[in-house]
Amino acid sequence: MNRLLLAVYPEPYRSRQGEEVLACLSEAYPGRSWPPPREVAALVRAGVRARARAVVDDSARPWWLDGIHLAALALAALALVPYLQDVWHWALRIDPGQHAIAFRFSGWYPWAEGPTRIRLLPYGLLPLGCLIALLRGRAWIALPGAAAMIWAGATSHGRTVFGDEGKAGLSYYGLGAPLTAHDLVLSGALCAACAVLALCRPSRLRRRSYRWLAPVVLAMFVAGSLHIISVSPAFQRGLFVLEVAALLGAWAATAATGDHRWLIPVAAVAFVRTQAIVVRPDAFMQSFPDMVVLILLIAPLPALAIAAQRRQARALAE
Repeated sequence: MNRLLLAVYPEPYRSRQGEEVLACLSEAYPGRSWPPPREVAALVRAGVRARARAVVDDSARPWWLDGIHLAALALAALALVPYLQDVWHWALRIDPGQHAIAFRFSGWYPWAEGPTRIRLLPYGLLPLGCLIALLRGRAWIALPGAAAMIWAGATSHGRTVFGDEGKAGLSYYGLGAPLTAHDLVLSGALCAACAVLALCRPSRLRRRSYRWLAPVVLAMFVAGSLHIISVSPAFQRGLFVLEVAALLGAWAATAATGDHRWLIPVAAVAFVRTQAIVVRPDAFMQSFPDMVVLILLIAPLPALAIAAQRRQARALAE
């Protein structure tokens, strides 16, 4: 089981010092297949820092390009989360019945029982396609998907293709105010990021393994099997925890390396969330504690950016 902890570390570190770490763990905790929780937390924290430093040391691409790439991935994931159940049901031809996410007609699938209106595709396929293309460094493939998200949210024609959920949709929370497919700032920011990535030598983008899709497939399976819809408390709490963990991870990576690339996705999420609060001030009052957490996580952005800049200046001076 100790080898599972080594997966947190980058490949060069594992090949260079992996056996030494395993030997130290076996000597320190003989007869145990898993170290104490405090040791596990320390190893995971060190592994995340090692991965962050490995990313910074990779000079194949500028930091700002990598930051925009991370921002596009974060926005695509944020847009996909409410439609995990919908995409899973569509892919496996499952009739969700009364568990459909806020459709007036159950599911809107051709195979759904009872009164139904047929739609061609689930809206969630658009951000899912963007996410897969961006993971593989194919921003020119993600760009049409992001543009289709804008079209689906801004035009009435999107109703017949993606259903009403693709037009207005039911609000979901997480941090701050609700976001819907009708909020074009989210899809517009994703489209702008994909356009920049497609124009700035896309061959230089980082290409991640398809293994990164394993958590997405697992989330689809859980949401589809348990019928977790976007307005259920379980969904909202899960999204809240996910966003908080991602923001804290970005702060930790920035503090450990002094690099600015992780501040770009934080700024993108903050911008999308803040505009939702400004546009719908009545809605954020329903999730006021979540908005307080959002403010606490976003407020250090300028200070951390300045601290990272000073750290880089000291490193150059030395």
